[in-house]
Amino acid sequence: MKIEVSKIPEESLNLRFSREGDWFSELGADAGKLDFSILAIDVTCRVAKVRGKVVIEGSLEALLNQECCRCLEMTQVPVRSAFRYVLIPECLTSRGSQGLEDVQADFGYYDKEQIDLNPLLFEQIILQIPMKVLCMDTCRGICPRCGVNLNASGCDCRKESGDERFSILRRWKIDV
Repeated sequence: MKIEVSKIPEESLNLRFSREGDWFSELGADAGKLDFSILAIDVTCRVAKVRGKVVIEGSLEALLNQECCRCLEMTQVPVRSAFRYVLIPECLTSRGSQGLEDVQADFGYYDKEQIDLNPLLFEQIILQIPMKVLCMDTCRGICPRCGVNLNASGCDCRKESGDERFSILRRWKIDV
């Protein structure tokens, strides 16, 4: 979604939109092959011009499809994020550092009187993806020997009892 800076009213611009499918595919091309897909995204934001800067505040909710880290089955991951960006025109950057003194927000630049929201939204989604995606908290993963999904069925593989070199320590008892 692109916003024309000259068309932002003084009282601000409120946006609400939804997207489905591969709208982000061209954004992820720079990052290489992505290990997730975005099924849907809902965005609500307010865009305002403040003293030559554009302030974008809002929230997003997205539904991702990604592999579980333990069992390798595809699972849906809900993502929520509140965001705030302060954008300044690229032409102001050549004049020196003007005006982002004590702003506690992400900031960036826009060019040619147009702001593209897609990279900002994609960044927020990337930042909210958990480090380890699990299909459920109690996921048992896969068997390291036969590769069967332990959530779906058990396996008959012999459970390892540990390193045989330390077997003498199993018999050692400490009286306290």
